[in-house]
Amino acid sequence: MKKFKTIGLYSSKKNKDISRIANQIFEILDNIGVSVRASENISGVNLTEKLKTYSDKDLVKSCDLLIAIGGDGTLLSSARRFGYKGLPILGVNLGSLGFLTDIAPEDLTSSLIQVIKGSYVEDERFFLESLINKKKTKFLSLNEVVIHSGQLAQMFEYELFLDEKFVYRQKADGIIISTPTGSTAYSLSGNGPIIHPDVKAINLMPMFPHSLNTRPLLVDENVKIDIKVISKNKNKTRLSMDSHNSLSLKKGDTVTIKKSKPTLKLIHPKEHNFYLASRNKLGWSLDITHSINV
Repeated sequence: MKKFKTIGLYSSKKNKDISRIANQIFEILDNIGVSVRASENISGVNLTEKLKTYSDKDLVKSCDLLIAIGGDGTLLSSARRFGYKGLPILGVNLGSLGFLTDIAPEDLTSSLIQVIKGSYVEDERFFLESLINKKKTKFLSLNEVVIHSGQLAQMFEYELFLDEKFVYRQKADGIIISTPTGSTAYSLSGNGPIIHPDVKAINLMPMFPHSLNTRPLLVDENVKIDIKVISKNKNKTRLSMDSHNSLSLKKGDTVTIKKSKPTLKLIHPKEHNFYLASRNKLGWSLDITHSINV
């Protein structure tokens, strides 16, 4: 496997824990002769003076690995800013669940040195790109695209088309369109299926549909999805991507969703596997007498 020589550091948050971990990473890597550069996004959080900051553009050009420090939200942000442009990402978990950021602070030194020396697992994930009414502006998501009514306990009506073929007309609180990566995120809270990352599929799951026979629908990852807003709903229908972007939709608008050509390369320690992560994070081995702490 490739050995990494220049490492970028990124976080979407600014606090003492971030600066502590960033400085620790710098010390570990500097001692083994690896160049480390920090994103401007984490400047001003008591970084060591030896750790210089750079723009996102500079990091993409100069680094061959990015370390995202934080929770899964930080990794989602780094995926859109860096991973989409071809920079592999390794996650250090300071969050609670951490499905994507899998190095714990207590394992930082051993895991990091192992990865830098070329002993790691590479995991490829795809993004979803969304367009409204076929306009040029693309909205990017790694986990899911959600179209919802915009109000609590209020349904809206939509039509679903797959590769230009009409599938159904539905009244629901919304619909979640998720990647396998997103199957352990928002979709999971709606009792959606857990999808192994190697399964090349997209999951479509209506949210509280006004129907007794509606179920999640798995389709091939290359299918083009069109969702047309039918109900008026006073312009409160919303489109959300990974919860980082929220846009208004009106009656007649069509959202087109498809897999993007650029993919994300996630880097994991050698011992990482999806079933181990699921067992630890979701408490698969716990019986009903135990509480699940994620």
